[in-house]
Amino acid sequence: MSFNSAPIIDHTGISVSDYVKAKVFYGTALAPLGIALICEFPASMTGSVDVAGFGGSGGEKAEFWLHPGKKVEPPMHFAFRAANRAEVDAFYKAALAAGGRDNGGPGLRTHYHADYYGAFVLDPDGNNIEAVCHLAA
Repeated sequence: MSFNSAPIIDHTGISVSDYVKAKVFYGTALAPLGIALICEFPASMTGSVDVAGFGGSGGEKAEFWLHPGKKVEPPMHFAFRAANRAEVDAFYKAALAAGGRDNGGPGLRTHYHADYYGAFVLDPDGNNIEAVCHLAA
């Protein structure tokens, strides 16, 4: 099984109940994966709400967007790719330090496949945020 294919989703976004808190949480939690807040647009520009876009720290393109609104029900699940298992571990520690709640510490999940190494944290709104590496150790 190969996991080097191109992504199938161009970008996605989520409504968050506390926009400022969510930007800090995601900025901290995703930093070990090389993902950063790379752009923001005010409601006056979007025509509806402020938005914050996260992407590769090279700043090329925002792929994960936040905007203020109601807490999403039921909660969502987002899995972010990690380059190696150390990044998964670092994501988990950073996300907990940023106020996330444990939802499954770093480790192998061989029921998915032999090399699936992931960690799960609940964001401030209860969404299940994951970092995953598909490579052998």
